[in-house]
Amino acid sequence: MTKIVWKAGTLLAPVPPALISCGSVEKPNVMTAAWTGIIASDPAMTYVSVRPSRYSHKLIQESGEFVINLTTLPLVKAADWCGVKSGKDVDKFKAMGLTAKPCAQVKAPQIEEAPVSLECKVKSVTNFGTHDMFLAEIVAVDVDDRYLDEKGKLWLEKAGLVAYVHGFYYTLGRKIGKFGFSVEKKPKKSKEKDFEPQKKTIKPKISSHKSKNTTKRHRNLMRP
Repeated sequence: MTKIVWKAGTLLAPVPPALISCGSVEKPNVMTAAWTGIIASDPAMTYVSVRPSRYSHKLIQESGEFVINLTTLPLVKAADWCGVKSGKDVDKFKAMGLTAKPCAQVKAPQIEEAPVSLECKVKSVTNFGTHDMFLAEIVAVDVDDRYLDEKGKLWLEKAGLVAYVHGFYYTLGRKIGKFGFSVEKKPKKSKEKDFEPQKKTIKPKISSHKSKNTTKRHRNLMRP
């Protein structure tokens, strides 16, 4: 195998095509950023790098807050679209059918459709040429309860997360092991039962006091 040496570049992959929400619940905005990640675990620290020319840059700089929302397969079109459109020209939440939901610790909105949203408060801003890096503390994490089992364990792999590799989006592949599998003395079969996310459905309520004609009319309305 021969490796060819190229000049320095940004070929780290895969990276998360994260939806970065900012602004307020009343006037939300969202951009897509692949340049984000974890810096420390205690305290929980993260970052996002944004060009100063981006509309979101001004909003994050003024408020000192943003939310990192994980992207799933159903959200990948919105992630791509929000990465090429500007919040100066269009309401991205409205255009993509996203729901701006209040957060627990920051005024910036989270995206309700995302399985996990990280609430972040900016600690410092550092310029690195083309981008400004917003170093931030993760002050709260919002998790969709559909991916929690009866013991409260998070099965994030069931959410259908998406990765970004050199200009293309990919769904995650098969599981090949858990952290530490390379040093385990004996392979252990998992005792945990397979978990399936709960589907949230709303069932129509029919009062038992209604007449037969009313009940019949409801049945007709529910036919496909």
